[in-house]
Amino acid sequence: METIFSFTRRLLPGAGPLCMRKLVSGNIHRHVVAVRKISVLAELPETHEMLRKTCRDFADKELRPIASQIDKAHFYPRDQIKRLGELGLMGLMAPESEGGTGMDYLAYVLAMEEISRGCASTGVIMSVNNSLFIGPLLKWGTKEQKEKYVKPFCTGERVGCFALSETGNGSDAGAASATAKDDGNCWVLNGTKAWITNAYEAEAALVFASTDKSKKHKGISAFIIPMPTEGLSLGKKEDKMGIHGSSTANLVFEDCRIPKENILGEPGEGFKIAMMSLDGGRIGIAGQALGIGQAALECAIDYATKREAFGSLIVKFQAIQMKLADMETRLQSARLLSWRAAMLKDAGKKVTKESAMAKLAASEAATFVAHQAVQVLGGMGYVSDMPAERYYRDARITEIYEGTSEIQRLVICNSLLKEYDMN
Repeated sequence: METIFSFTRRLLPGAGPLCMRKLVSGNIHRHVVAVRKISVLAELPETHEMLRKTCRDFADKELRPIASQIDKAHFYPRDQIKRLGELGLMGLMAPESEGGTGMDYLAYVLAMEEISRGCASTGVIMSVNNSLFIGPLLKWGTKEQKEKYVKPFCTGERVGCFALSETGNGSDAGAASATAKDDGNCWVLNGTKAWITNAYEAEAALVFASTDKSKKHKGISAFIIPMPTEGLSLGKKEDKMGIHGSSTANLVFEDCRIPKENILGEPGEGFKIAMMSLDGGRIGIAGQALGIGQAALECAIDYATKREAFGSLIVKFQAIQMKLADMETRLQSARLLSWRAAMLKDAGKKVTKESAMAKLAASEAATFVAHQAVQVLGGMGYVSDMPAERYYRDARITEIYEGTSEIQRLVICNSLLKEYDMN
């Protein structure tokens, strides 16, 4: 299987991983600078195309063959996650100095699509670790925090989780009821965080709790909590509709005492940290949705070009052709929005609106395409012998986590109105 840096080996025989990473990073930088000069990305830079192919090869060989088993048995793909770490995909955007690969968000969204095309569960595990756990630590973490919680989590041996939601606040992240009190030498956390991806496998959590309820969302702070730790327990694993390979559970804090140095950023910065992290996380979920949708489209095309009815392959029927055309158009439209959001983030731009549009378009495209795939397959689409029904179940969550479609529309509209006010 071709690795991310295999093309470098062809150019520089005997070059070591560090040399190859520097060359790849340099190529990425030059390509991104060139791409930023144009408004439309006509084609991917060579480095990104190579990454895309590497991820697709990995997904085809190591994920697609076991994706159904992962779904049915609800097991965590530990060996595959370790392999992703070896390929540099579990710390994709972390710099080499922090143990990562040093690539960009465009690379991230491409990798997320290809990995999720093979297995959506593996994709979301990778997404949370990259953009919701490592991402905030890279931006706000101290040198000591990065050394302890970034480097070891780029290898695939460990994964982190992101604990923002609660059963009582849902989309209203600023209404957190979990609290963290300053007890002199430590912080004492109490409360419950809900629907936490990677809960059972995580070895650290980024947790958001109120340190001053009178300030509402401005009184929320972020904390890094090693797992397991005294005072933190896990709720039952949720029995979900889809993405069965990733665990989802509550984190329950009962007088959980953590060192003062485990706060991320300053007290009261938690809401800002969470919202900015979600801007990047939504780009990752857009990539996941694209991967699920692409897999569903390929499943529908494969079936339509083999299934005969009324003496002809069903792909020759205009009704099927209309479905395939609509499926492809929605996916490609969402893909371009996702690439644009990633490129703007790489350019250091504010991407709140763009990441929301990418996630909205990609998640709704994935659900639409998966639904149409089931229709193309007919009765075969409704049984688990074919993957179409799994794609449909997996796609639905992309419209819910990291902000529902309804929340994305509010974010987009609020950003749009602010732009008009500025004019």
